[in-house]
Amino acid sequence: MDSADIPGLNLAILNHNKPVFIKSYGYRDEIQNELMDTTTLIYAASFSKAVFGYLSMLLVQERQLDLDKPLYQYLKNPLPEYPYFSDLKNDDRWKLITARMCLSHTTGLPNVRWFDPRDSNPVFDSVGVIRIYFQPGKQYAYSGEGFKLLQLAVEEITGKNLDELATEKIFKPIGMTRSGYIWHDNFGDKLVIGHNEKGQQNVKRKRTAAVAGGSMVTTIADYTRFIAYVTQGKGLEKKYFEQMISPQIDIHSKTQFPPITTETTADNKAIHLAYGLGWGLMRTKYGRAFFKEGGDDAWKNYNINFIDKGVSIIIMTNSVNGSKVFKELLETLIADTFTPWKWEEYYPYNYR
Repeated sequence: MDSADIPGLNLAILNHNKPVFIKSYGYRDEIQNELMDTTTLIYAASFSKAVFGYLSMLLVQERQLDLDKPLYQYLKNPLPEYPYFSDLKNDDRWKLITARMCLSHTTGLPNVRWFDPRDSNPVFDSVGVIRIYFQPGKQYAYSGEGFKLLQLAVEEITGKNLDELATEKIFKPIGMTRSGYIWHDNFGDKLVIGHNEKGQQNVKRKRTAAVAGGSMVTTIADYTRFIAYVTQGKGLEKKYFEQMISPQIDIHSKTQFPPITTETTADNKAIHLAYGLGWGLMRTKYGRAFFKEGGDDAWKNYNINFIDKGVSIIIMTNSVNGSKVFKELLETLIADTFTPWKWEEYYPYNYR
C-alpha cells in the first residue's frame, strides 16, 4: 500500500461461499488520522452494476422482465421523448435494445455520454450527445448508459425507484443496512475519503439520485454479505443464476473500456473472457469465475468469485492507485496467473 500510495484498503475472503476473513487496512481519512474499518461507507462505483444485474435477474425470475423483449415495449413513451435519450430521435435502433444487451454491454451506447467512446484519450464534452455506435447486440463495448436505459425500464415496470427496489429485494433481505443507491441520513458521517493519483483527497458527494451504473455506497461487510448471498444461491433459482453467469458474448477487445474499435486481440482466448449478465466471466485453473470491478478517479474495487470452488475475493480501496496492487495481491492470495490485468488496465505500481 505504501509503495503504491494507497491510503486505505478493505479485503474480504470467502471459502465454501462463506466469509472467513474481513479486514480493513490504513486510513479512511489520512489527514484526520481516522482509520478504515469494515463498517466504513465506501463508494462502490461499478459494483453497482453487479447488484443491479442481480436485481434484474430477480425480476426475470418473477416474470416481470423478459431479457429479450425490446425495452421500449415496457416504456410509457417512445424513448426519445425522455429528455436524457432525446438525441436518439433520428436513430430507430433504440427499438432493438433489450435487457440482455444492457447487462452484457452490447447495446452500442457509450460508457458515459460526456466522453466520445471512439477516442482513446477522450476529453469531457459538456454537451454530451448520446449515440448508438454499432448495431445493438453485435459487439461488446462497456456501457454505463446501457444500464441507465435498463434502469428506466425497470423503474417503469415496477413503479418504484431503483433505491427503493434494491432495498426491498436485496439490501433488506440480506441485512445490508449500510448500503444504498442514494445517501441515507441514517448512514452517519463515517464515509471513506477518496484519493487521486497524486494522493489528493476527493470527497465523494452524497448522491440523491440513484444510478444503476455507479451511485451505490456500501461497506466491505455489507458487500461481503451480498456476495455470500449470491454464491450460496439464496435468491435466484439455479437456472437463473446459471443464466446470469453464462457467456452472452465473447470478448476480444484489447481493453475493457473505450475506445470502441474493430481492433481485436487473442490475448484472452485461453481464459475464454466473456460477459454474462452484469458480470465479467473467465475460465481459470480453479474452474469458472465471474467478476466485477469498480472505480473512478479516486476509488478502485475488484471482486472475483470462483463458483466451482466456492472461493471469493473482494478488494475495495479509497484511491485511484488501488488497482496497482490488485495483481500482486491476487498472486499472493490465489497464485493468480489468469486475471486479464492488461485488459483491465490494472498495471502494477512497479510495472515497467
